[in-house]
Order: sequence, then structure tokens, then C-alpha cells
Amino acid sequence: MHNGLGNNLSNLYRLSNAVTRSISAENFTGEKGGGARCKLEDGIARNAARDLGDGWKVNPFIRIAPGQTFTLADIAGSGAIQHIWMTPAAPWRSLILRIYWDGQENPSVECPVGDFFASGWGQYAPISSLPVCVNPGSAFNCYWEMPFLSRCLITMENQGDRDMTVYYQIDYCLTDDMPKEIGYFHAQFRRQNPLAYKDVYTLLDGVQGKGQYVGTYMAWGVNNTGWWGEGEIKFYIDGDGDYPTICGTGTEDYFCGSYDFENQKTHQYEEFTTPYAGLSQVIRPDGVYQSQQRFSMYRWHITDPIRFERDLKVTIQALGWRSGGRYLPLQDDIASVVFWYQTLPQAAFPALPDKDSLEII
Repeated sequence: MHNGLGNNLSNLYRLSNAVTRSISAENFTGEKGGGARCKLEDGIARNAARDLGDGWKVNPFIRIAPGQTFTLADIAGSGAIQHIWMTPAAPWRSLILRIYWDGQENPSVECPVGDFFASGWGQYAPISSLPVCVNPGSAFNCYWEMPFLSRCLITMENQGDRDMTVYYQIDYCLTDDMPKEIGYFHAQFRRQNPLAYKDVYTLLDGVQGKGQYVGTYMAWGVNNTGWWGEGEIKFYIDGDGDYPTICGTGTEDYFCGSYDFENQKTHQYEEFTTPYAGLSQVIRPDGVYQSQQRFSMYRWHITDPIRFERDLKVTIQALGWRSGGRYLPLQDDIASVVFWYQTLPQAAFPALPDKDSLEII
């Protein structure tokens, strides 16, 4: 029986026994008939709604105090997250998104909210891709499907020093018709600032279980002049030793560009955003304090997931050019989020960088 998951234009007509639910500040539990029930005197927008009363726009957002972790969603049963929309206050690196599946102690998703939505530099840039869209003004949308069998817990931690305002909506379905063997959605953040000389940047390591790798986002800050993307990405699959099974040919090649992302007429970097890959943001120096060039890139493995049976490691080199036509190992500011599905339980993630190490300076 069709379970209502994985809908696309070719099967939207097929009926399902799944039920649709949605969680927001106007319905914290997502329960049927539970929306817009906040009493005027309890609403965060009670002053704006004072002439209209109950049932109007009384509680449309939340505020998360410094040091507080707020539960965005706690869903019991089986089903799938199908869409997340939010527009959190900046700085986005101060808000840490975590998602826990089926009662697991360790989160399967842990990363700053901006990086999760392919917006790591804290500045708005539009993205039009299949699983992630960033729309005016700074509206984050995620369409990664995230199934679960017994529970979904989503939290947001404010590591900043002021209250943070968050508007959000989490759309999901509940169904008893779920396959018993599913891959659970994972997303992991890492950052090296700067990358040590002649070190290789590790995007992912320590994965244990069966699954498939589905996406890469990178926020790359350049600390040298010249081209910075000669490095190769490597996927070490199921026991690979010194040599990987998959080896790329250059950074811009992996992100589905070519020849330095350069417009051959203007001789400038050219941003692009497509369903599966993009150079979505180029932050250029302003001649004063904004001195570094910074780049945002994404690559979604939707039609070409990288499958593994028991383990996976992913690295990328940081290479430029030096005199004599030689490669220059770079010491750049590199951050990443990688996305994959796998069986549970997963290995615990490396500790998230502390507040100062997350900050964009």
C-alpha cells in the first residue's frame, strides 16, 4: 500500500491513509484541531492582537533566551518530516539545530541553523535547489524527507548572548504503513579555522552502519590570493585504506562547475544555483574590513547517492598554486555540513566547536 511518502508529480494523485500534521508556534504539538488555540493573554503577539482577540495571530513565533534549548517538535508515532520552514534571527551560527530519532541519546543532526540550510556565512543569498531553498528575506526551507518509526525530537539551542526570535513550521505525516528497515536522516557540521598546513580537511569520518551519502555543503573562506579549489574530494567506502574508491578531480568539478567558477567574459566568479549543485554565494572584499573572499557551495547526491554497507569517510584537499607551477597547500577557514541516511544506532559525532570557534569573524 502506498504510504504517502516520497511524493512527486508522478504519484501525487495516489490516495493514502497517512495523515498530515504541522507544528508551529501556533500549534506546538501538531495535534488535530490544535492550531490557533493560544489565549490572547498568553500570546507573544498579544499586544498586536489586542483589538481582535482569540483565534487571530496571537502566538506566531518564539523567543529563545541565551543558553536555553527549546523543543521545536516532539512527535510520537511513525511517519516522516516532509518540510521545515523557518526564519531565525541572526547570527545563525549561534543557533544549534539538533534532531534525535526513535529515542536515540545522540543527535543524528547537529549543526548551526544557517549551515544546515546552506547559508554558512550569516548573510542572505538565494538558493533554488530541490532539498533546500532560501527565499527572500532569509526564509529557510528544507525538503529532505526524514522518516522515523517511533519518535522525532527536534531542538534549537541559543548559544548567543541575547534573545533569539524564531518563526518556524514543521510539516510532517503520520502513518502506520512504514517500512521497518529505513535509513535515518543525518547531518553533521565541522569547521577548521585555519586548516593546518598540509592537512586534508575531513568532512566525515567514523560512520558505522549501512546507508547512503546524499549531500555536501561547504562554507569556504580563502586566506591566500589566487585560485583555491585545486583539491580533490575522496570517498573511502567500506574498509578502504590509503586509497579511496571515489576520487574527484578538483573542488569546482565536484560542485558541478568548471574552470574556477569563472565567467570567461567578465573574468569574475559567477554564482549559480541549480536543483543539484551551486555556488550560491560569493562574498567579495570591500577594500576595508571585509578583507577575505568567502564562498558557499552545495552538491546534492539525489540522483547519484553514494552507498555504503558498513563505513564511510570523506575528505577534501585544500590546494592553490605557488611559484613554479606547484600546488600550494592552503590554510583556509573551511566549514561543512554533510548529509546522509543510515541505520541506527549511529556513532556519536565529534564535539561541536565551542561558541568562539563557531563565530564568523
